Amino acid sequence: MTEYKLVVVGAGGVGKSALTIQLIQNHFVDEYDPTIEDSYRKQVVIDGETCLLDILDTAGQEEYSAMRDQYMRTGEGFLLVFAVNSAKSFEDISSYREQIKRVKDAEEVPMVLVGNKCDLSAWAVDMTQAREIAKQYGIPFVETSAKTRMGVDDAFYTLVREIRKDKNSRGKRSHKFPSVHGRGSKIRCAIL
Repeated sequence: MTEYKLVVVGAGGVGKSALTIQLIQNHFVDEYDPTIEDSYRKQVVIDGETCLLDILDTAGQEEYSAMRDQYMRTGEGFLLVFAVNSAKSFEDISSYREQIKRVKDAEEVPMVLVGNKCDLSAWAVDMTQAREIAKQYGIPFVETSAKTRMGVDDAFYTLVREIRKDKNSRGKRSHKFPSVHGRGSKIRCAIL
């Protein structure tokens, strides 16, 4: 069974834990209890493949930012979560993305932009702008509500699909190297 290491990042209070617990336990956590770091595992079937999701729910609070490099190194894919009622949390997304790319030392890392708390009536973030940013980043965008469960499965499952795409493209790239000189040609080397 394939295991996927997913990491949920974003500013404090955007609903990272609520999204994760809604996925894992099918219920909404109403009270806010700042997370330091929690890990969850769930077996799911995505596109006919049974897989194990290993989800790391991270601290949004700045005082725990030193822990970020470690989980960014081990994560395979990242949910970049902002709250639709917080423009600041949306602005913070680019710094999370840059930090992930720096730590992973890669230009392309599987990520999904997630606009959470879509059940609220007052929004501070324009979804057209969010879609535009996701397009610029070349990543999917999913609107969610941890409260109503809207888009929750979609966000996590889309991230798994992004990881699969990334693994497939890496596999294809690494297999192409031997055929650089054309089909059937041999490379001769002389040892002096």
